[in-house]
Amino acid sequence: MAEENVTLVTEFVLMGLTDQPGLQVPLFLVFLVIYLITMMGNLGLIALIWKDPHLHTPMYFFLSSLALADSCTSSSVTPKMLIIFLSQNHKISLAECLTQFYCFGFSVTTECFLLSVMAYDRYVAICNPLLYPMVMSNSLCIQLIGASYFVGFLHLTIHVSLLVRLTFCRSNIIHYYYCEILQLFRISCTDPTVNTHLVLIFSAIIQVFTFMTIITSYSFVLFAILKKKSEKGRSKAFSTCGAHLLSVSLFYGTLFFMYVHPGSGPTEDKDKMFSLFYTIVIPLLNPFIYSLRNKEVIGTLRRIMKR
Repeated sequence: MAEENVTLVTEFVLMGLTDQPGLQVPLFLVFLVIYLITMMGNLGLIALIWKDPHLHTPMYFFLSSLALADSCTSSSVTPKMLIIFLSQNHKISLAECLTQFYCFGFSVTTECFLLSVMAYDRYVAICNPLLYPMVMSNSLCIQLIGASYFVGFLHLTIHVSLLVRLTFCRSNIIHYYYCEILQLFRISCTDPTVNTHLVLIFSAIIQVFTFMTIITSYSFVLFAILKKKSEKGRSKAFSTCGAHLLSVSLFYGTLFFMYVHPGSGPTEDKDKMFSLFYTIVIPLLNPFIYSLRNKEVIGTLRRIMKR
């Protein structure tokens, strides 16, 4: 037993979404289609915004950055999950595991701040339309986007640096479909208390700060909308903000349940289903939520298709 305990684990086994053989191929096809649509939607939206000079405005710069973050989130998790569905080899090396977690956590953290920045952008556009060109300058947009990505980079660098100090010798089985950090804590031979507390603290700070920024911004936006005399203006503003709030509610609801809610931890199938929202479903829905009801994006798409 003593010899077994000092044998360090250098690779893990991901159990995937389900262990039922009959579901592997159908789930592979479903998630393959979802992944392809997700990448086409997000990368297509980025290309559309880049190609049309009319869309070179702050709102669309933020939207393209969000689409890039969503693409990274989906790509960090889905390809490995698809391999697991069809392969008998569910192994993933420690280095690959840490890289997957880093890429996933980086993009999710970045998305939190991008959503708050987009909410602030809508607040300025609707509540102070005359000052909008001066307040939301190109330089400020670049700084806000850069800051969002930098915080994501810094946040995950801290967690991965602390993960490296952990050793794994009890088990190499991860009962999940990707290298989820709380699952890694559960199979660690080193006391992960510090890591666990930091995950809780940083998750709470980031989610509460960005969520409150979003709620505050949209509260002012709501009051401004209600004051509008034009029914057309109200309808357009409600349409834009309603789409944003739908995405935010799904995103923050699942994140809060997984990483901030007391006693939460992905150990059961229902928790896997919740995590599917921010790993798979949100990146799929975002480009359609933000663009399908946007007349400028639809107009640009129609012009390109007619050429």
